[in-house]
Amino acid sequence: MARVALVTGGTRGIGHAISVALKNAGYRVAANYAGNDAAAQQFQAETGIPVFKWNVGDYDACAAGIEQVTKEVGPVDILVNNAGITRDAMLHRMTKEQWNEVINVDLDSLFNMSRPVIDGMRARNFGRIINVSSINGRKGQMGQTNYSAAKAGAHGFTKALAAESAAKGITVNTIAPGYIATEMVAAVPKEVLDTKIIPQIPAGRLGEADEIARAVVFLAADSAGFITGACFDINGGHYMAT
Repeated sequence: MARVALVTGGTRGIGHAISVALKNAGYRVAANYAGNDAAAQQFQAETGIPVFKWNVGDYDACAAGIEQVTKEVGPVDILVNNAGITRDAMLHRMTKEQWNEVINVDLDSLFNMSRPVIDGMRARNFGRIINVSSINGRKGQMGQTNYSAAKAGAHGFTKALAAESAAKGITVNTIAPGYIATEMVAAVPKEVLDTKIIPQIPAGRLGEADEIARAVVFLAADSAGFITGACFDINGGHYMAT
């Protein structure tokens, strides 16, 4: 029977591409979303992928949502922690609410989602946890102390959980996308993209969501069992880690 993949933030942007790519690769996919009911219903109608609504920043909601996915689709073998938000402001203007919202959704969600599935993965001696971070968690970004901190935290979470889980056949990896042509990046003024962002990308363009999705499919495969604790920077050369 096909393995079950659960993608958070799985109905729009990068998450949409990941969900579809996993389905096309033969997985049974469940897509989580938080708020846009119209987009989620359209996604489900177009792809045939079932959608499940809950806030990944809420542990109890995650536990209940994963239980529902398990009943309707099956036990989760592949977890893609993709959901993320931004609440940008320079630190001297940032509110505690802006800080908390981003930390809850972008960092706390890794625990909230992984904790309810890890026991089942350990019992089955198989699991794939793929955390979608960001270039700005690697290099930092003005106006994003909250987002950069949360996305940097994903790397530490990945490495620690990878060490804990490797002997049980569970891999844990991070993908750190650069600037991808999604709604989130489309909100950046075109002048800023054209003069300040794209000129810093050696590839000379924004990335495509499908390019991130292909990496997720690669890491989700049974044959990727010797890859764990790694970070895959997919950013067109914008940031090159040593």
